[in-house]
Amino acid sequence: MPSKYSEEFKRDAVALVESGLTQKTVCKDLGISKSALAAWIQDARFTSYGMTPSKDPDEQREMRQALKRIRELEMENEVLRRAAAYLSQVHINAPKIVFPLVHEMAATGARDRVPVAVACRVLGFSEQAYYQWLKQPVSAREAEERHLIGVLRGLHEEDPEGGYRVLADDLHDLGYEISERRVWRLCKIAGLQSVIAKRKRRYRRAGAPVGDDLVQREFTAERLDQKWLVDITEHWTGEGRLYMCAFKDVCSNRIVGYAIDKRMKASLAVRALENALIQRGYPKGVIVHSDRGGQFRSRSFQHALKRSGLRGSMGRVGACGDNAAMESFFSLLQKNVLDRKSWGTREELRVAIVHWIEARYHRKRRQRRLGKLTPVEFEAIMMDAVALAA
Repeated sequence: MPSKYSEEFKRDAVALVESGLTQKTVCKDLGISKSALAAWIQDARFTSYGMTPSKDPDEQREMRQALKRIRELEMENEVLRRAAAYLSQVHINAPKIVFPLVHEMAATGARDRVPVAVACRVLGFSEQAYYQWLKQPVSAREAEERHLIGVLRGLHEEDPEGGYRVLADDLHDLGYEISERRVWRLCKIAGLQSVIAKRKRRYRRAGAPVGDDLVQREFTAERLDQKWLVDITEHWTGEGRLYMCAFKDVCSNRIVGYAIDKRMKASLAVRALENALIQRGYPKGVIVHSDRGGQFRSRSFQHALKRSGLRGSMGRVGACGDNAAMESFFSLLQKNVLDRKSWGTREELRVAIVHWIEARYHRKRRQRRLGKLTPVEFEAIMMDAVALAA
């Protein structure tokens, strides 16, 4: 065998190694030394990356270091490419179960094998986590449900009054595509349920009406400030009763004005009305619908309606359905605030009511009648539509 070999012979020897044969087999078949074959493979790698092979030891060392770094970058790019393709098949908010991918890339015998250490470093988790998974693999379905339960726990801690339907709406808002039935099942598994007490029944006396029923149980409106509903609720504290009078816009379900006091007088209803007018910019012609409570039949309240250009409306005696939409709001208030615990002071309860209305009901509680929007979001869209039409 000649001491010098042609470039073509060297390329063929390297090609045999690249085809899958071991260097030992190629050396035996071609009758060449291991050191010569290793040098040819190294020179071929240098040439493939645009480097000119050199006999200088320093230059060879620099090129070997550069070749090593290039190989590392290639492996990192391969990890990112395959991870992107793998995760594109999973929902955007589902847990990123990449351990099976790492196992596949590190499989012995694969031509594009990537070491576990490199894959873990690029994907941002420890080798220990991978090897723990390898001992007890978790299916993608199990991991996804664990992830969803974790998200549900966080949402429930933020709003413990909400049931599984509220949690389902919150998940949809975060981008999850999940049915309410599955949310109910996961909530049952995790022991998540709304912290709501049963509402206590209230009884009131009704007086003679001072106006006609202009609503007729039609709790819909085409525009804002077309119909307002008003009612009064009460609750016990350690200091005695606390009363709240609230006005609700039928179109957006927003509480447009309210007043809270320790006495249920006509002035309470008048104050709530004045607050609503201030908040809404003194609209004219609004239908204000109430029951036949003495506060709403009072001369001061009726005078305030006429002075502000509003139209009074009253339901029938003993017909709770005539103001059902307002009763629905007070039912939510009762479950989410009033009956949650025993309130020591009126001020403590007053602050809790205001916080729930402004922070929760107006800005976080989505309503199906509003297209799963909050009252604030719905009004913003309505105002934009009116502005465009103008």
